[in-house]
Amino acid sequence: MKLSVDINADLGEGSGHDAELFELISSANIATGFHAGDSDTMHAAISAAKKHDVAVGAHPSFFDRENFGRKEVTISNEEVFEAVAYQLGIFQAIACALDVRPNHVKPHGALYNMAVRHAKLADAIARAIKSVDSKLILFAPDKSDLARAGEAHGLQIAREIFADRNYLNDGWLVPRTRQDALLHDPKEAVQRVLRMLREGKVRSVEGRDVAVRGETICVHGDTPGAVEFARELRTRLESDGVKISAPKSSR
Repeated sequence: MKLSVDINADLGEGSGHDAELFELISSANIATGFHAGDSDTMHAAISAAKKHDVAVGAHPSFFDRENFGRKEVTISNEEVFEAVAYQLGIFQAIACALDVRPNHVKPHGALYNMAVRHAKLADAIARAIKSVDSKLILFAPDKSDLARAGEAHGLQIAREIFADRNYLNDGWLVPRTRQDALLHDPKEAVQRVLRMLREGKVRSVEGRDVAVRGETICVHGDTPGAVEFARELRTRLESDGVKISAPKSSR
């Protein structure tokens, strides 16, 4: 069976190389103003995605521009619901004005990381997505609280793996506070991604094989060398017969 996978990147965050990435990815997670971006950057990113036939999704965050949304914060689940619904609403309105239908949602930074392991917070995110548009696909790691919450609310899930991040024995990512959080060699990253797709396994930094499931591959837009990572990844995957395609809603 021929493999098919999505390549996604976080854009509209001011990294300076969105234009190059739009030519290499199939899905764009666009910042919705709480950690980066504003209405103008959302408009520009959605317009660029439309031009390049790239699927668009909202990239909601905690309201934390100072820390780029990567600091864990104490917030009630209802506040999370309201914050995510608010950001999705704005994003949907701008996309609609450009005659673009949003395809997915990927929480950003600390919001994503906390939702992976906190069921009630994950539930708040899933409820917010469902309240805005139940056809939106939720990007989430396999077997995470975020994926389970999405499924419980009838959302379609695209299981996400990471090309530029290292993994721990428990299947989650090495924290960014550690020096070994990032994978810096694009060729090594591609070999690892191919193994994740074909065998459903990734080698952790502790040396153990961990089970993973990948339907969409993340390349962080603000990671040094992001363009080279994405180019190497797409070129090698396509040369190995892997189709690059955004997930489509079955709802």
